[in-house]
Amino acid sequence: MTPIDVHQHLWTPSLLAALRARREPPFLDGWTLHLAGEPPYDVPPAAHDVARRAELAVADGLGRALVSMSAPIGVEWLPSAEARPLLDAYHEDAAALPEPFGAWAAAGVRDVDAKATARALDAGFVGLQLPANALANAAGYARCAPLLDLLTERDLPLFVHPGPAPGGSEGPGWWPAMVPYVQQMHAAWFAFRAFGRPRHPRLRVCFALLAGLAPLHGERFTARGGGPAAVDPDVFVETSSYGPNSVAAVVRALGVDAVVQGSDRPYAEPPQHPGFGLGGAAADAFRIANPRRLLGG
Repeated sequence: MTPIDVHQHLWTPSLLAALRARREPPFLDGWTLHLAGEPPYDVPPAAHDVARRAELAVADGLGRALVSMSAPIGVEWLPSAEARPLLDAYHEDAAALPEPFGAWAAAGVRDVDAKATARALDAGFVGLQLPANALANAAGYARCAPLLDLLTERDLPLFVHPGPAPGGSEGPGWWPAMVPYVQQMHAAWFAFRAFGRPRHPRLRVCFALLAGLAPLHGERFTARGGGPAAVDPDVFVETSSYGPNSVAAVVRALGVDAVVQGSDRPYAEPPQHPGFGLGGAAADAFRIANPRRLLGG
């Protein structure tokens, strides 16, 4: 069995063309990305070269690298008429990516269409990614329930990823990644416990960037009346952008079986030491055993 990276992004030609065809955010002007809530971002073309990225994945020793829609762009939050061309472009190319790539499907969350998502999943996607700010409260779970029911019916997992960062252009370049993205993941973690798990008891779910370190608040959760911070065997967190200190702390909170490797490439690099200082058994769990349990393999 070979290692899996559950969190990468790769913009394929059809998606690039669809973004360049737009004149309102989100759109691409050449290789400059314009979003409603963040400063313009110059996209490195080489970062989205399929052949080069496949070579990098092989060099990392990966058997699979799972790519997804870059949810902070905000495609999922567009009205259906605007979102559909972008979603279709993403799904068309992502489903045809060569080895070692696999992909998460994407879905509109402003106008939920479970039938369209079912058609996308039919193309062989490993599960569905949704933006964290769509799953931050009871109303979000009610709106997205048809999508989550679909995943449960098909025994496929959910991947929760930060969504758009309103007001991110007001701070330094690192502000969106450090404040709204982390806040979204923190809220989504506790919203799943409060609203998601009771409604979807068999759903497997993975939270990006260690769920914004929300699992470390288990003691406060208990102290404030939330009850025991019990470990849910079907809930996982991935490691993108974090190192040994944070990963070790989350392992103490959730156990080694809850952590899966994700790199967020091309926005961050894979860890040089996949065990994060916890040893070879942890590296095998993070890269091989746990991702397969998440994916149902």
